Amino acid sequence: MSPRWNPEPDVRRGRHVVCSLHAHLVFVTKYRRGALTGEMLVRCEEVMRGVCADFEVELREFNGEHDHVHLLVHYPPKVALSKLVNSLKGVSARMLRKEYSTHVRTYLRGGHFWSGSYFAGSVGGPPLTVLEQYIEQQKEPV
Repeated sequence: MSPRWNPEPDVRRGRHVVCSLHAHLVFVTKYRRGALTGEMLVRCEEVMRGVCADFEVELREFNGEHDHVHLLVHYPPKVALSKLVNSLKGVSARMLRKEYSTHVRTYLRGGHFWSGSYFAGSVGGPPLTVLEQYIEQQKEPV
């Protein structure tokens, strides 16, 4: 059978694109206060899975500690990572503040749950040095 009919799970195929885009995201609670409990992390994952589904993004892995969460997402090129992050943080903050208001109020004041900043790192593929060598070795047109 042809390789194109043997789909790889990490490769997304669209009408005009074939891609494999993964990102590691880290969100930190405001002032890095330890506001997250185990129960809240479970609920946070549920909420974030729902947001990802709305964006046609697969949440591959989720975990966290008392003051931050890690996500591994597999996303299509039509999704702007900054918009995904904005929705993930916004929706989860609203839901967690609403459902765990008493607990959250003891750790966080004001209207913020997450810090305004975040980490986003691309994941997968060959190391940059290998890509640089590959591109350098391509033949130029005559």
